[in-house]
Amino acid sequence: MLDGATTALLRTILEEVCENVPPYDAGVRAYVASKILEAATRGETRPDLLRQIGREALSKAPTMWRYT
Repeated sequence: MLDGATTALLRTILEEVCENVPPYDAGVRAYVASKILEAATRGETRPDLLRQIGREALSKAPTMWRYT
């Protein structure tokens, strides 16, 4: 279980990474969130690396549009 500070960090990073993703594209946001969460669950807490993981996930997200 992640603490409140880590959860807030992950939320902030998700919003930064997905700033150009329309709110209705929940599938892309969920995919990116899952990759960031996987890394955090493994113990990764460095914001720069979590952003990188999120950006990589965004570039590979299953969608007909690219937001990067």
